[in-house]
Amino acid sequence: MKSFLEKFKNVNDFGSRDREQDQLRRQVKSLYNILSELYGSDKIVLRAGKLNVLQMMRSDYLSEQVLALQKLVFEDPTLDILPELEDIPGILEDIENEIADIIARRTVEDDLEKKINERMQQKHEDYVREIKMQIIKENAGPENAQTLKKLAILEKLERKSLTRSALEVLRPSSINEIVGQERPVRSLLSKLASPFPQHILLYGPPGVGKTTAARLALEAARAMKHSPFSEDAPFVEVNGTTLRWDPRESTNPLLGSVHDPIYQGARRDLADSGVPEPKPGLVTEAHGGVLFIDEVGELDPILQNKLLKVLEDKRVFFESSYYDPTDSNIPQYIRKLFEEGAPADFILIGATTREPEEINPAIRSRCTEIFFEPLTPADIRNIVKQAASKLGVAIEEGVADIIAEYTIEGRKANNFLADAYALACYRAGDENNVVITKADIYEVIKVGRLTPFVSRRASENHEVGCIFGLGVSGFLGSALEIEAMVFPARRKDGGMIRFNETAGSMARDSVFNAASVLRKLTGRDIYDYDVHVNVVGGGRIDGPSAGVAIFMAVYSALENLPIPQNIAVTGELSIQGRIKAVGGVPEKIYGAKQCGIKTVFLPRENEKDIPADTRGVEVIPVETVEEIIKQVFPPV
Repeated sequence: MKSFLEKFKNVNDFGSRDREQDQLRRQVKSLYNILSELYGSDKIVLRAGKLNVLQMMRSDYLSEQVLALQKLVFEDPTLDILPELEDIPGILEDIENEIADIIARRTVEDDLEKKINERMQQKHEDYVREIKMQIIKENAGPENAQTLKKLAILEKLERKSLTRSALEVLRPSSINEIVGQERPVRSLLSKLASPFPQHILLYGPPGVGKTTAARLALEAARAMKHSPFSEDAPFVEVNGTTLRWDPRESTNPLLGSVHDPIYQGARRDLADSGVPEPKPGLVTEAHGGVLFIDEVGELDPILQNKLLKVLEDKRVFFESSYYDPTDSNIPQYIRKLFEEGAPADFILIGATTREPEEINPAIRSRCTEIFFEPLTPADIRNIVKQAASKLGVAIEEGVADIIAEYTIEGRKANNFLADAYALACYRAGDENNVVITKADIYEVIKVGRLTPFVSRRASENHEVGCIFGLGVSGFLGSALEIEAMVFPARRKDGGMIRFNETAGSMARDSVFNAASVLRKLTGRDIYDYDVHVNVVGGGRIDGPSAGVAIFMAVYSALENLPIPQNIAVTGELSIQGRIKAVGGVPEKIYGAKQCGIKTVFLPRENEKDIPADTRGVEVIPVETVEEIIKQVFPPV
């Protein structure tokens, strides 16, 4: 009985073991299938060939199949021990875990790859879209519907025009139309049209034609055979008051500047590569022609010094800390500008209303100087008649004379006539024949609240204690009306001398010099009298040039001798009675002419300063006051 039970148990054990092996075989087969699906049959065969496990995979023995599966999963060729049956479940569990990890990694990798592919596809589409837009822009230009609409609006505005301004019509169109400046214009043209033209400084009051003369002189010089200027020589005009020195040198319209790629906004393609961009200025634009700087005396002093350097070198040089001469990305024109500079060979013409002493001496030394003359009433009348001819309008007799009383500037005279022309057109309505009358001129005067330029006029009368002295303000001369009264002293201890407080200390000193000369000539002590000397209008007298005029006024009052009111005197009076030289003789003679004065007495030392053209004024040089007394008060 016992042997039978033992045999039955052994049979059951063998049956249980067979079922376990069958289950393990199915598990191993499933794992092989999973690997085939995971990697593919071809790759599994290639991997098995490399690991030398093909025969083991096809083996009937479970242990060899498991070992082959181990090597395939773990990719470990060193595994060579066949597992025992009881170890196989644990090994398969490890293999399952490893396969699970592989599948997990594969899933994550697939997800990442999918996202990467999606992102790459998006980037690719964006890139293709950008390329398409760039091609469209290159073909269509920078325009779009909005820009084209704005361009159309601007072009429509351009087609509308009321008329040219009056000043455009009245501006001189040829060198011969410039009135009252024959000598300065001839000098300007000769210096500009020479085979060796010079830099020029033009002095003179405003509105006398300095800018116009410079522009027309260049046009005339272009037409001359021996002129160095070509037919297309530029005339570049700028106002010195608008030019200021920038210490950062980021903007310099006169000399040029460098736009650094980071801060000053170089061109985009240059900024992207870090290349600075030099931008030449007006001196380069004027190369081969004329650079005209109006109000050159107002130019920034530092800018004046830099302009001097350009005049010497005839080139402008640029500097930038961003410039790298070894950079292969630098365009050739930028390299040339940095290494050789920009050409700036031009003729400088500067115009100013300042005195020569106020201009930079270094600039003056490099320029020839030309002085434009103030316009006379006759010149203003000619300008008015010329302007009326250009406007095609008739003017009433006396219109030009009235305008000449209220201005000495050609530009203002043209404005005056243009305003009167507008009134005449308004009054005439639809009539074709427009005539500017004196009433139109007086209407302009009232509306503009204008006052006569010359407030003092000479006359044929004779007055005791009154005489005209001559002064200078800027480039304009003027007549100063000086009067004196002499009374016996009120106090026994001596008389008093009164003089304008605003006239200046040197003018007051002239009164004391006159007192000494009076005592010398007449034997009278001025301190025995109360003397009052007055400069009509309270003007300030800079300098001693009114000394002779003060003496003549006091002498006339003291001796009760009337003075003709069509003479004027100028000169410094010494205590010896001599008449010393003064400045501004041409301007003073001009001022006398403006006032209608017929005779001017001036120091003989200034005889060389008398202008060649003194038509309408007799100029008499004298050395002492005795000479003036003999001619003003001839013996009866």
